[in-house]
Amino acid sequence: MTPPKPEGDTRAPALPAEMWALTFDRSREDWACSRGLVKERVPTPRLDDPSGADAENALIRVKFAGFCGSDRGIWWRKAFGQMILGSLDEEGKDKRVVGHELLGEVVAVGDAVAERFGIRPGAVVSTESHIVCGVCYQCQVGDLHVCADDRIIGISRDGCFAEYLKLPAKALWLTDLNKIRPEVAAVQEPFGNAVHACQATELRGKSVAIIGCGTIGLFAILVARGMGARQIIGVDTNPHHLALARALGVDLALQPTPPAADAPAHAHDPGLVEQVRALTGGVGVDVAMEMAGFHSSLNNAIKMARRGGHVVLFGVKDGDGVVQDLHRVVMNGLQLHGVVGRQIFGTWEITRRLLEDRANGVQDAVWQTILNAGQGTMVDIGDWEPAGFEAMMSEHPKVVIRFAG
Repeated sequence: MTPPKPEGDTRAPALPAEMWALTFDRSREDWACSRGLVKERVPTPRLDDPSGADAENALIRVKFAGFCGSDRGIWWRKAFGQMILGSLDEEGKDKRVVGHELLGEVVAVGDAVAERFGIRPGAVVSTESHIVCGVCYQCQVGDLHVCADDRIIGISRDGCFAEYLKLPAKALWLTDLNKIRPEVAAVQEPFGNAVHACQATELRGKSVAIIGCGTIGLFAILVARGMGARQIIGVDTNPHHLALARALGVDLALQPTPPAADAPAHAHDPGLVEQVRALTGGVGVDVAMEMAGFHSSLNNAIKMARRGGHVVLFGVKDGDGVVQDLHRVVMNGLQLHGVVGRQIFGTWEITRRLLEDRANGVQDAVWQTILNAGQGTMVDIGDWEPAGFEAMMSEHPKVVIRFAG
């Protein structure tokens, strides 16, 4: 059921001239030899033209913002560099406010928003992070998640690691805090990633290997079980992540063997693949989900999938990769599925149902296990500093920044 749409004045309240934000600035840092984000004061966004250019935009006060695997890639400069730098070139500026997972309160809207989208000040919202053009071929045929000219919040346009941000109202997702606790509501977007990945092929009655038990992989454990998978195997190099996977109900958690010193970076782990095959009667898993973004994980996924099986590719890393024994990929009849983002807004509807249904235990598992009930996983923007935050995100797969929650 769609949450009620609050009534009220649509005019912008008095806002501070500046706000706290976490940024990358290429005039200050060289992408190739820096890391992290900088907390600084930046201008607060405004609805400058509510009856014109901003007629369909909304101004949101951020309550909570989740730190994603993509944000880790930005922190360590391993992913999204070309997109960030290219979009800064297009905008003619140097600074990017990062972040794309949020829960916030609408504080002002353009003149067309209330009538067209039913959103007014006071509404509590999350957001789809891919801002689509609506006119390309993909958008016209309903494949909005692979829009040819999309902009990604916090990557190719300014994001939500800030006290306020301006977004198109068409991207906002009304959220009922009577049914979803706010810290969990802040991570609906990445939870939707797991939902979308688990929709790539039928999971009911199937054996599934989830390679990479970071945040999305852990979410995928919950979603795959909810979608009827009969066997779930979790794979990760991090013992803490494997402990979380066990707590979420995987049938077995496996740790890859460290590669030999002379092994190429893309090489699969024969011992790991043999363990998986032994667990599946020598056949291999029906579905292997690569969620880590490492070249070796790609080949592990391909090698452990059964003949005629499916490989779901979600992990992202810049640069080229090497597929081992491509001949066997073809001859084994493997189906490879590249998954990006979420179906807009079909995935969000499924996410809502999974999280709002308290009987299935999913929301409680996200809060208690993945977010550790807020212990060590939450930081106020007022207390945020790089070294401490880096330690937090090294210890926990998911951390959340509190701005006004």
